[in-house]
Amino acid sequence: MTPDSPPTNRRDALLQILRLGGLSVAAGGAAWWLKSRSRRPEEALAADLKHNFTVAPDPGLPAMVVAQGEGPEVLTRQALKAIGSISRFVKRGDVVVVKPNIAWDRTPEQAANTNPQVVSEIVRLCLEAGAKKVIVTDVSCNDPRRCFERSGIAAAARAAGAEVLLPEERRFKEVDMHGDVLSTWAVLDHFLNADKMINVPIAKHHSLTECTLGMKNWYGILGGPRHRLHQRIQESLVDLADFMRPTLTILDAYRILLRNGPTGGNVGDTALKKTVIASTDPVALDAYVAKAFWDLERDRLPYLKMAQDRGLGKMDFESVRTSIIAAGA
Repeated sequence: MTPDSPPTNRRDALLQILRLGGLSVAAGGAAWWLKSRSRRPEEALAADLKHNFTVAPDPGLPAMVVAQGEGPEVLTRQALKAIGSISRFVKRGDVVVVKPNIAWDRTPEQAANTNPQVVSEIVRLCLEAGAKKVIVTDVSCNDPRRCFERSGIAAAARAAGAEVLLPEERRFKEVDMHGDVLSTWAVLDHFLNADKMINVPIAKHHSLTECTLGMKNWYGILGGPRHRLHQRIQESLVDLADFMRPTLTILDAYRILLRNGPTGGNVGDTALKKTVIASTDPVALDAYVAKAFWDLERDRLPYLKMAQDRGLGKMDFESVRTSIIAAGA
């Protein structure tokens, strides 16, 4: 894309930017401000406010920021600055839970878990904003101790000042989630006892849902035989997203897993995109990334429409106010 050949519409502009990755932004030195066609509706209140960690919308700020360039920490910091700064979301004295994907016994180069540098920068920023405590945790699929260490997340998060907590069996509580598929289920109690919740997924291929992004990352709050939920995976995704409404979603797309997900293992299945996306609209975020990286239209991902119908966000990502920024180390 060049200044002489602009995209035909907002949707094309957003998709072209994300598909080309950080190199296009660095080369062009460009920044775009795409305004929504209509005001974003008020989000529906969760049935149980204990699980609603959202902050009030600000019509003067973007609902989604796409940061591209060099350095996961720099991109994370710039994305948060553009969406209103960490102080918009984290207040002095808050207990913040940061929820990366730490599901697999994989290295950062294999792109099966969230980039540890993205996680550590979020921890640092939360503590700088005055958070009383920042907890980093997940319910891993492989052995948790190995996943936390080999992913690099445990060491990076501790170095930044976080409490890194393994999913101990005694910390699971039976919770009625009031979902269409999910009723009573075991939830790791760190996700029930926080002031703010930051969801930090990685963009990956998934063999059942075609990709796994922000809303799918909430599988990592559950204990028990969660593989049973795969029988109605679309509905369960929406139940989880409705139950656990985050303060913010920060998606790691620095290195993504394009094929053979969600476990990965082959570095050849990954692609370096040098992108971090922050959003207060988890539905728009998932719809945008699925289309840009896997060319998945909305009707290929039924959970997007279900989530929109529940008031969780807008699947028409092009109508969401979005800021595109270039960042560099």
